[in-house]
Amino acid sequence: MNTATDASVEVRVETAAQIEDRLNAAIQHLQPQAARSGHGILVTRLNAGHFSISVSDEVPFGLTRERSH
Repeated sequence: MNTATDASVEVRVETAAQIEDRLNAAIQHLQPQAARSGHGILVTRLNAGHFSISVSDEVPFGLTRERSH
């Protein structure tokens, strides 16, 4: 993870093998905030190896959705 706030995390990876572990860690980091806010988690692929994971009112509580930017 490169940067983090209470409601978002940016993840950069160098290899495909790192993606799942780092995204899962970011999602787990944000789950308490998502629960407090009643929102879900949105994973956005910004470009190859760069992701933004955030608590989002666009996603129903208890769900995680993915999109490409």
